[in-house]
Amino acid sequence: MASPLLVNVVELTRRQGTLKDIQLIVPASVFAFDDARIADTDQIDVDLHLESVSGGIVVNGTVAGKWATACRRCLRELHLVATAEVDELYQQVVDNPDAYPMTGEQLDLTGMARETLLLAMADAPLCRPDCPGLCPQCGADLTTAPCGCQAQRTDERWAILDQLRGELD
Repeated sequence: MASPLLVNVVELTRRQGTLKDIQLIVPASVFAFDDARIADTDQIDVDLHLESVSGGIVVNGTVAGKWATACRRCLRELHLVATAEVDELYQQVVDNPDAYPMTGEQLDLTGMARETLLLAMADAPLCRPDCPGLCPQCGADLTTAPCGCQAQRTDERWAILDQLRGELD
């Protein structure tokens, strides 16, 4: 089965300045993300604008999709939307190291869209910027309520340095 992001660009390669718009909703399974944060049942929104230029075809637009992960501090489940801006170049004869290759008279935008969306997903997202996280002693979620642990517990391995700090003050 052909990918829905395999685009015939014959008309674009014939004349510079020729435009083509692509607006699709593609199942995530087409991209083979192999990433537990994106379910194969999710949909990826692809909104791209192709323009023929002297050195190839410029692709601009956005790729967006839902993903799920955990907050890095409190471990609550998060459902987010990653939106990636696309600004890429495809060339028949690749002379730009950042360009994608054109295969015949078709562009396969699947790989580019996949990479762009994966890079747009945050490595360590937070449920909110001021998330207090979990208590380091008891593991209680400090977002819901403060825990009953000691305010500050000292580590015996650092006792000598704490003693020196007291002497220097």
